[in-house]
Amino acid sequence: MIIYLDESGDLGFDFQTKNPSKYFVITLLACSGKPATDALKVAVKRTLKNKLNHKKSKRKIQELHATHLSFAFKSYFYRQIKNFDWQIYTVALNKQRVFDHLQNKVGRKKLYNYIANFIIEKVIFPADTSTVTLVVDKCKNKEDIEDFNQYLANQLEGELPLDVPLNVYHEDSMNSFGLQVVDLFCWGVFRKYERKDTQWYDIYSKQIRFETEYLK
Repeated sequence: MIIYLDESGDLGFDFQTKNPSKYFVITLLACSGKPATDALKVAVKRTLKNKLNHKKSKRKIQELHATHLSFAFKSYFYRQIKNFDWQIYTVALNKQRVFDHLQNKVGRKKLYNYIANFIIEKVIFPADTSTVTLVVDKCKNKEDIEDFNQYLANQLEGELPLDVPLNVYHEDSMNSFGLQVVDLFCWGVFRKYERKDTQWYDIYSKQIRFETEYLK
């Protein structure tokens, strides 16, 4: 099984002098097999070619970004993957209810790791799972990556059978079709909670296996 992880919003807490997001969302896209991951790759390439980089376009777009993709183009993309074996798991953190001691630099790192682990533990692993690969957008420094990987390994040790290894990779989204796809879904969940906008979310909501608002 391959799981792609993305986030939307921020972990800023200065609601007095700045304008941070009210919610922080982490979303997982879990693909049970190669047909699903292949379908994601084909759909991303096809959307880029047919909708964003057509012959009249002067600049070449390298990857899909939810904020830059119209609803019509998102729907076009979704129609190509909707019948494959993949699921969404997502959690929206209500930041205004987060304890004060988790709002500093060290606390935010602990909070991120905890929320990521919370949603990963909700994933239903098929009985025939031989390996679990988690792909995360490469946006952390070396120390934070090591802490994140070790934390997840320790927490998931009891969730997976002894003979099922857990591999964690931090990749550039431009080089990962799965990360580009989960970005689209994570943005839709974020818009639901942050802006009460469910236009895109409603299109794929039936694929959501688990969703919750944390600290509601």
